[in-house]
Amino acid sequence: MTLRDGRWRVLLVLPLIAVAVALVVWRGPDWHLVHDAFTVVSWRWVVMAIALNLFSVVARAFAWDTAIKQSLERPRPRFPLVFSAFSVGLFANAVLPGRVGELARVAVLRRRIVGRKGTTATLIGSVFAHRMFDVFPAATLVVWVLLTAKIPGWALTSIGLVLALGLALFLAAVALARRGHRDALDGLGPVKLLLVRARQGLAIMRSPVAAATAAMFQYIGWFCQLLAVWATMHAFHIHEHLAAAGLVLVLINVATIFPLWPGNFGLVQIAVAFPLVTYGVDYARGFAFGIGLQAIEASVGVGVGLIFLAREGLSYAMLKQIEEAPEDSVEQVIEQEPEHVRSRVSG
Repeated sequence: MTLRDGRWRVLLVLPLIAVAVALVVWRGPDWHLVHDAFTVVSWRWVVMAIALNLFSVVARAFAWDTAIKQSLERPRPRFPLVFSAFSVGLFANAVLPGRVGELARVAVLRRRIVGRKGTTATLIGSVFAHRMFDVFPAATLVVWVLLTAKIPGWALTSIGLVLALGLALFLAAVALARRGHRDALDGLGPVKLLLVRARQGLAIMRSPVAAATAAMFQYIGWFCQLLAVWATMHAFHIHEHLAAAGLVLVLINVATIFPLWPGNFGLVQIAVAFPLVTYGVDYARGFAFGIGLQAIEASVGVGVGLIFLAREGLSYAMLKQIEEAPEDSVEQVIEQEPEHVRSRVSG
């Protein structure tokens, strides 16, 4: 990246940072009360929330592993490598804006699958397919919350739009998967070939049993995350029923669907604290709970991600290269692996 490009990136990021600061200043709580809320945190509930978030990560990684098994010919990467890649992706999403983690997890797998052309595009397709299976547990959660929780009026429109978009993308993925099943690779140009191989990553959409398996793992992941939110509420002495935790989980996902800055910090806390006021929770305590909840989730993503980042012989600098690389040169960044990684066999 040139210096000139770097300046443009800074100019783009600064307004977003200004928006984040303005949000916290405009809707920020009494910070003394936030501090007081942290002094009475129940740490056994925090430990439980961290463990539940870790279980959620494992379940979601199994869902992606199911999609990969339908997309690639043998030999396929084993689950420990898939989990390693998934964890690196979580770390990248936690520390960098945008959805760099989706490309980062592809990068980890691609570095360990040597001599197979088109694998990168197919893995990217499998990532997209994996994300589509979030539609089912998300829709179930939203319906349950609508029936049992106090949803603020401003959130209803956003939730409806997100669900409609998710359903439209899922149907598009199914249609593309069926079309990709009929495509042949012979005689195709480079762009068409790339698209066909990406559609191969959607192969799970053509297998009802595999699709149901992936959806089941996503349900488990979402349920563990719901319990983690509920446990974190108890850690901050917010003793509300599970439906309130479901409302928080829905609003967090709405607030982070467009990652404008790392974690959308500030926006998440405001989105959580305001609805909890209707349950009689003080705004400052709700804001502190939002900070704690995001910190617990980040501790799993960053902590586990750092472990596997080191295990794969990668660095934060490589993640930055993936973030900054143009779309047509991501493949070159992915291919730059150290010699000791090339020598391993994915199995």
